[in-house]
Amino acid sequence: MSEARFPIGVFDSGLGGLTVVKELIRQLPCENIVYFGDTARVPYGTKSKEAIVRFSHENARFLLKHKVKMIVVACNSSSSFALESLRKAYKLPIIGVIVPGACKAVGMSRKKVIGVIATSATIHSGQYARTIKNIDKNIKVVNQPCPLFVPLAEEGWYDNVIAQQAAKKYLQPIVQSKADVVILGCTHYPLLRNVIQRAVGPKVFLINSAKEIAQEVKDLLKKMGLLNTQGHRGKCQFFVSDKPQHFKTLAKRFLGCAIKNVHKGSGACMN
Repeated sequence: MSEARFPIGVFDSGLGGLTVVKELIRQLPCENIVYFGDTARVPYGTKSKEAIVRFSHENARFLLKHKVKMIVVACNSSSSFALESLRKAYKLPIIGVIVPGACKAVGMSRKKVIGVIATSATIHSGQYARTIKNIDKNIKVVNQPCPLFVPLAEEGWYDNVIAQQAAKKYLQPIVQSKADVVILGCTHYPLLRNVIQRAVGPKVFLINSAKEIAQEVKDLLKKMGLLNTQGHRGKCQFFVSDKPQHFKTLAKRFLGCAIKNVHKGSGACMN
């Protein structure tokens, strides 16, 4: 089989990476995708750097068993702490979520003030701020951890009173900074886009990193001659390290459509 027909591998700590899968399907409908969600150890945002790096390598090795042609690290915490280590360990292209979103944000900001909202681990890594500063050292970066956004998204509480109050509280420093662009630095956060947008105001541009990473995947596959040009629609396989039925139930919220099968993976924490 031609290498172009090999699947794209995507991993995340749980469900959030499905927002990346949704964009990959939209922008690259012919590509086959293998997704791994490490639901047994979610969330990564509260774990140590050492644990996140170890989990990320285990997830990558699981995807490699499925002969993937590329790995997309859909977890912001893994992208913050493990991306360089993964790239050194494996020969295939590996893309994280931070650089595409940061590049888009710098290009969109006119006031040179960018807000970053993410999990505590991603914020504390400082990776978004460093990446943005490397592109334009004159930009001010306002970091704000929003730990409650992940459970709110997974509960389906996208726009109720609790979500609205959390968004107003968390995003007050962003509003006060007069940032004109805000990066949604966690793959769960696009589900809360409406409540976040109202909290920061209609003039603030929100960056959904899932859209930017899908575009980067498309560009890189074209450049490497690995774009799947077969006329039929690609297939998606979903694996998790725990609770496949629970994942299947919640996946519809992230993908916008139901999935038929979710398999319990034999890699990751079962290595």
